[in-house]
Amino acid sequence: MQPDRRKLATEAIAPFTRQPLGHFVDGASVAGEGVAFPVHDPSTGAVLGEACDASEAELNAAVAAAKRAFPAWAALAGDRRKAVLHRIADLIEARAEEIAAVECLDAGQAWRFMSKAALRGAENFRFFADRAPAARDGQALPSGEHLNYTSRYPIGPVAVITPWNTPFMLSTWKIAPALAAGCTVVHKPAEWSPYSARLLVEIAHEAGLPAGVFNSVNGLGETTGRRLTEHRDIKAIAFVGESRTGSAIMRQGSETLKRVHFELGGKNPVIVFDDADLDRALDAVVFMIYSLNGQRCTSSSRLLVQRSIHDAFVAKLAERVRQLKVGDPFDPATEVGPLIHERHLAKVTSYADVAAADGATIAVGGQRLDRPGYFYGPTLYAGADVGMRIAQEEIFGPVLTVIPFDDEADAIATANAVDYGLAGYLWTNDVGRALRVSDALEAGMIWVNSENVRHLPTPFGGVKASGIGRDGGDWSFDFYMETKNVALAKGHHKIQRLGVAG
Repeated sequence: MQPDRRKLATEAIAPFTRQPLGHFVDGASVAGEGVAFPVHDPSTGAVLGEACDASEAELNAAVAAAKRAFPAWAALAGDRRKAVLHRIADLIEARAEEIAAVECLDAGQAWRFMSKAALRGAENFRFFADRAPAARDGQALPSGEHLNYTSRYPIGPVAVITPWNTPFMLSTWKIAPALAAGCTVVHKPAEWSPYSARLLVEIAHEAGLPAGVFNSVNGLGETTGRRLTEHRDIKAIAFVGESRTGSAIMRQGSETLKRVHFELGGKNPVIVFDDADLDRALDAVVFMIYSLNGQRCTSSSRLLVQRSIHDAFVAKLAERVRQLKVGDPFDPATEVGPLIHERHLAKVTSYADVAAADGATIAVGGQRLDRPGYFYGPTLYAGADVGMRIAQEEIFGPVLTVIPFDDEADAIATANAVDYGLAGYLWTNDVGRALRVSDALEAGMIWVNSENVRHLPTPFGGVKASGIGRDGGDWSFDFYMETKNVALAKGHHKIQRLGVAG
């Protein structure tokens, strides 16, 4: 008998639905005094509850708490920060099923993927916890007459703004390294999926994180988000979301010269050459766009397939897409769940008319499903070319656009002919071609003969409109910390004497 995970999720958020969800500031729950907005269940369209847009006073209180807590947290020995972060990971693991169920409920993600998402969040905390003791270590850079050495120290209170697609895991990916570095955090989760973020901040407090080190405020981007990014006492902004919002945040933070780290949109190509292992390539193509409802930045939403195998490959692909199981996120058999919100569903749906107008073929799907909730049928657009909007714009749904190519040069040119540059996927058995194409692709990350497999010490991030900066390993600490150089003279080296007569 399957456990009732919907009931588990409903019970987990029950304390936050009896009244509008407020905030967590300075180690305590704050009821919230701002305007309330609804939070929906994407699988039914029903209202789960409400959350409060933080008032200016509430936002200021959260930042002030982070500022007060910063000196003591920054001064805490790295091994003690490590211990607290490992306790957070322990509690995440203990509540992993509950957290995953909440992600299914308010984000609409399928259980088969979310069942591991919370554990990935715990892994993020453990990974950066283990690096906390050495986070401030620098380098020795001796010169002829000086011993130069570097050290690092945390930048201060930081803002973390996270999206609605896999909210818990992405929050831990940003917050864990900030805490490990010695920064304090004000987190603003996405307004469409706020509940798992509240679980995270309460878990952190239960694990012994001092009051004020990690604060969470709910709200809308144009109000709470703007106040947070403009606040003078916030020293850096880590943001995951769409490119247009990233541009707005950069403008908002510019007056106070804030450091920014952006993980933004993508229109990622998966390139299949005719010498590839086509069965494995087909599995990867399907997985990397239709899992997580197509709502992830690293989805391979453009399929570039060599013309010599195009028709046969697309025919097999279309058959696989038709067989995808769309349904209740809590059903373990579900492969594609609902989109996050009515507004996002309308955006994704609109591209069917765009594709038809531009001359593409709707090979599979292309329409909203006739059932309650925000369900959109897995969609395959074929016969596209690089200039079409469906080949240029981030749709962010279970939608794949197929573009044929002739040769290696054509594949590279087509792959690079977009504003984005987050990830690229390449399928070929020619090692030389793999190296050449990987070097030529304008993207921050390339996977060869693989789907997206994350290795936490490696750099994660994009180029062009897909972002600024890198996460992962020591790259995360580079963002959350300042580097200082000290030059120590080795002896009595000669100094030019100015202003001495004779």
